[in-house]
Amino acid sequence: MIRPILWFLARLPLLVLILVMALVMSSCTMLGMNYASLETDNKPAPAPALDLPAITEEGSPEREALKQKFEDVLYGPWPAGMPVSFGDWQMIDPDYLDGRGTLEEVKITVGSGEGARAFMMVTAFPRASGPVPVVISQTFADTCSVFPDEPLTNADGEICDGSMMEGFPGWAATQIFGRYIALAPVERYFDAGLAYASFYASDFIPDRKKEAPEAMAALGGPVNPTSALMAWAYSFSAAVDALDADPRIDPRAIGVMGHSRHGKSALMAAVWDRRIAAVVAHQSGFAGASLSRSHTGERLDRMAKAYPHWLAPEAQDWLDRLDEIPVDQHELLALVAPTPVLLGNGRRDVWSDPNSSFRAAEAASAAYEVTGHTGLTVSGMGDFDPAAGISWWLRPGGHSVVPEDIDAFTVFLHAHLVGEGSSQYAVH
Repeated sequence: MIRPILWFLARLPLLVLILVMALVMSSCTMLGMNYASLETDNKPAPAPALDLPAITEEGSPEREALKQKFEDVLYGPWPAGMPVSFGDWQMIDPDYLDGRGTLEEVKITVGSGEGARAFMMVTAFPRASGPVPVVISQTFADTCSVFPDEPLTNADGEICDGSMMEGFPGWAATQIFGRYIALAPVERYFDAGLAYASFYASDFIPDRKKEAPEAMAALGGPVNPTSALMAWAYSFSAAVDALDADPRIDPRAIGVMGHSRHGKSALMAAVWDRRIAAVVAHQSGFAGASLSRSHTGERLDRMAKAYPHWLAPEAQDWLDRLDEIPVDQHELLALVAPTPVLLGNGRRDVWSDPNSSFRAAEAASAAYEVTGHTGLTVSGMGDFDPAAGISWWLRPGGHSVVPEDIDAFTVFLHAHLVGEGSSQYAVH
């Protein structure tokens, strides 16, 4: 009897730490505390009504006006004309994954003058006879953690020495947020016929409420972003610039991918940079694919108060009257059309509000159809069609990136980027 008690007492501090971390993280994500409703017929239809086909016509006044409204209300300006430059690719591993490809990195600089900011993008190029499709992923950990065994360059310009995911904090994060919250299963993307590019968005604009606005204001462009989400969306565009210029990459088959806050920025990038040919927005939640007028889950007002730097300062004016907000996210999804988009969700991720995201997808489907493409094809939230223009993915579990998600991501990206599929979507 004494021995089990001593064993328990010896491990009590660790058990308490695990419990505290789980409670803190679940307060952010509502992990495992409820199930998202699968009933949508008893919910209000998204508003305002879509102005179709006007907003789906590239360059139309109605389309540009709607984009401007999103900038005025939620995201702040797209930093048009912000300088982007990049150096030469540096070889990291010429025989990556036992010779299946190469691993290389490039430094990308955004802005001008003393306030310009740089980030490293790592790309795994498969060995191929011609240009290949690529997916660009924004990650929650630095590249040293995404590729933990490779001699990459960190944000300080030094060779990586360790991972952010080492030790107990990293173990706890992967237990809660999934095996692939940091690690990249590159072999799975190679199997799908894709190159894989990755960068840490917070190396560009830090995800901190005081430092983010200061960094954006100092970028030195003709127009500076005023929200971290818009800045991160522009960093996707800067990454597209670098890959678009590389002859190993098919310029009409460039996809973007992000989880949570980076799912939001992936959707935005696809609206403001039409070269993007496919989007994976996994559990993007509010200011992403979930309706701003929804009163379930995290809600836009709670998100904007907790992370004010994610949105433009003007967004704060609408937080006490969300039912009157002049734009909503089904309109953002309609602006993505006809670019294929996968909306990933977890049944227990009620914080991200899968129910309102599905209703936004239902409404936006008309934008795909009016352009002659297939929109949402499933009849309920439990179905999955990776070939659809709006591909809905719902699995058990919470706010995380797990092997089942990689299955969905790769089959979707293969369906839309490999072969002839991409040429009808990207705009050059």
